[in-house]
Amino acid sequence: MADDLLPRPRLDALLAAMRGKRIAVLGDVMLDRYLIGDTERISPEAPVPVVTVTEHREKLGGAANVAANVVALGGTSTLLGVIGDDRDGAALRAAMELAGLPATGLLTLAERPTTTKTRVVARGQQVVRIDEENAADLDLEPLARLTALVEDAVAQADALVFEDYNKGVLVPALVRSAMAAAQKKGIPTVVDPKYHSFFAYKGATVFKPNRRELSNAVPGIDLGSATDLAAAAARLEVQYLLLTLGAGGMVVVPRDGAEAPHLIASLAREVFDVSGAGDTVTAWVAATLAAGGTVVEAAEIANLAASVEVTKAGVATVSPEEVLQAYSARRA
Repeated sequence: MADDLLPRPRLDALLAAMRGKRIAVLGDVMLDRYLIGDTERISPEAPVPVVTVTEHREKLGGAANVAANVVALGGTSTLLGVIGDDRDGAALRAAMELAGLPATGLLTLAERPTTTKTRVVARGQQVVRIDEENAADLDLEPLARLTALVEDAVAQADALVFEDYNKGVLVPALVRSAMAAAQKKGIPTVVDPKYHSFFAYKGATVFKPNRRELSNAVPGIDLGSATDLAAAAARLEVQYLLLTLGAGGMVVVPRDGAEAPHLIASLAREVFDVSGAGDTVTAWVAATLAAGGTVVEAAEIANLAASVEVTKAGVATVSPEEVLQAYSARRA
């Protein structure tokens, strides 16, 4: 396994090539709401802190955060998923508009609430998270409508991302249709999976689980064994496994074994908040592949972007300028 950084001229060329690339992002669209304040006493009603809220923030989460990262790095994105006909759906659309994201790929369903995660934060610490969602599989009629939107978007795209949070959108039939459309177009596909549909992404260019997800899906796997990791990629029937290891960095594993696994060390920076770091990695991998980069180059650049994202509070986006600054700091 190797740990080396791509040359600066190559990085510059790939960042330039990413500008204007069209990335279709399909999956679970979420609204991340933050209620921020202070706490000085315990409630007389129950042994819980009383938080006096002084600030409200609403940010794009899940697949929407991936799409926002694509726009921030200079690409364009079509976000494909479902939201509710509710207040949170309206807030999400407003956040999309601020991020420069069109809502043409969203399906609004009156019977299904917008997936929303509300985090109550006091003195810089999360006190509680409240989830509002319906994670049941999409019914046939909205599934057919979303499938049509996906096929239209993929026909215009340079890469396709599947962002799966097990919220009922990425059902096997939709995954198959989207994958077939991407293969017909000849564009790369990047999958951020969850266990429920772990083995549904046959043919994906890059499959990006974390350590826990892969261990649960493939019991007995030795994550330190190149042979075991290549066998897992073969079992999943994906071209490359991009295994994220948290503080251990990430490793690129080709399915066919023709290349040795490539270890990418985590960058030593102050970590403020890891929320959304995986979304940042997914967006940058897809954009780099769309720009003509290799999977190893995509992982290297995404690792730089993630090192920036974790220094920010909550889910956040990363610009090319910030990636270049991280690159220079790494070289120093």
